[in-house]
Amino acid sequence: MTTPPLAGGTAGPDGLRPLLEVVLDALHDGAAERGGPFPAGGPGGVGARLREAVEPVLPEQGIGAGEALRSLVHAVAQGSADPADPLCVAHLHNPPLALAVAADLAGSALNPSMDSWDQAPAASELEALLTRTLAAEVYPRAPAPDALVTTGGTESNQLGLLLARERHGAVQVLCGEDTHHSVRRGAWLLGLPEPVTVPQRPGALDAALTAHRGPVLVVATAGTTDTGRIDPLPEIADLCERHRAELHIDAAYGGPLLFSTGLRPLLNGLDRAHSVTLDLHKLGWQPVAAGLLAVSDRARLAPLGHTAEYLNADDDTRAGLPDLLGRSLRTTRRPDVLKIAVTLKALGRTGLGALVDRSCATARDFAELVAQTPGLQLYERPTLSTVLFRPAAATDEQTARIRRALLTEGRAVLGRARPQGPYGSHGQHGGPKSPLWLKATFLNPHATPDDLKTLIGLVLAEGSAHS
Repeated sequence: MTTPPLAGGTAGPDGLRPLLEVVLDALHDGAAERGGPFPAGGPGGVGARLREAVEPVLPEQGIGAGEALRSLVHAVAQGSADPADPLCVAHLHNPPLALAVAADLAGSALNPSMDSWDQAPAASELEALLTRTLAAEVYPRAPAPDALVTTGGTESNQLGLLLARERHGAVQVLCGEDTHHSVRRGAWLLGLPEPVTVPQRPGALDAALTAHRGPVLVVATAGTTDTGRIDPLPEIADLCERHRAELHIDAAYGGPLLFSTGLRPLLNGLDRAHSVTLDLHKLGWQPVAAGLLAVSDRARLAPLGHTAEYLNADDDTRAGLPDLLGRSLRTTRRPDVLKIAVTLKALGRTGLGALVDRSCATARDFAELVAQTPGLQLYERPTLSTVLFRPAAATDEQTARIRRALLTEGRAVLGRARPQGPYGSHGQHGGPKSPLWLKATFLNPHATPDDLKTLIGLVLAEGSAHS
């Protein structure tokens, strides 16, 4: 048997080139066969087609690189949700830019492991440059801001909690009703007290901070998952300073507004947090994963320091070799920095800001279309790029069936939400239960007015069928 070629070195591109042609053709053919934003047939149909194409997963004799790539990539592409389709709008699931995917391929081929300098000399320097640059976007007046590359909002939020715990001990977390679930999970993982839910209104937060005498970490959100709302960050920061509480802001969704001249003021107060979560695989158009945790002072990252003789021996560090082990709780890490850096270099602040503006404008256009359509109800005007709506006369059961029917038919991918707000609560503490809403999150800068009308038409047609 011939030894398969490797991806790296001077011969690597010659081994990759014919395989990439196979992959690109299989991606095209799988998407064409799917014929829409989602594979039809529900879990049973998707699973049956995939098994037919893939099994046996581990044959006694391999079928060869070309055929394996063709068959599996085709099968997965045919059975995938496609965020590049304008009717795939359920989640904060962005269509990655082609240039970012190309950079990700280069990172995979080079395969630097970001846990020691001798595995990633250039990539580690690039990471240092990029993280300092993006941290300065969050903290433009701080003398020494820094950021860590993470797998996304969950890891970043957990790190924010960890750094507060290491600084103050068992902090009590105060968070809003729409705070991302990773904050509660992070508190559980770190052995912190159960977070206390506090409405992110200045009066309620002031009372809660007054009542808690021990160390407190307030978690605010700049772009909630359900609605895209942004908490009143300046007022929250004022209260945290007055009560000497730590402040972490989860800006996984809303953080890229920093690139937009018009929308950046929505993030006023962000730079007053002790730590900030950012995600560029949402409003940043990166392949997963592309998260960051920014801090106002790199000294805050000191608790993550750790020594392993084979990775960052003390004498190597004293000799000037960069220490990467304290840059993450993970050891082996992919060079996610490369795709981010390529995107920033290619598009610049203006280009990224234009994509952010376009996505948020699409959401505003869709909300206006919903408001003008008889038989549909709009939850509220969007803050970012998420719109909640529902058939006005539908029950929760009918609304859920509309969503599932569109999924099963493969015609549209909509999310669902029961947000806090003017229509009630999640039903906590005996409060009224909010209606179920359909959720459309617009992250595709190529979406057109006709796409928005198509989505409205599909919901109305399914609503009539399920009324």
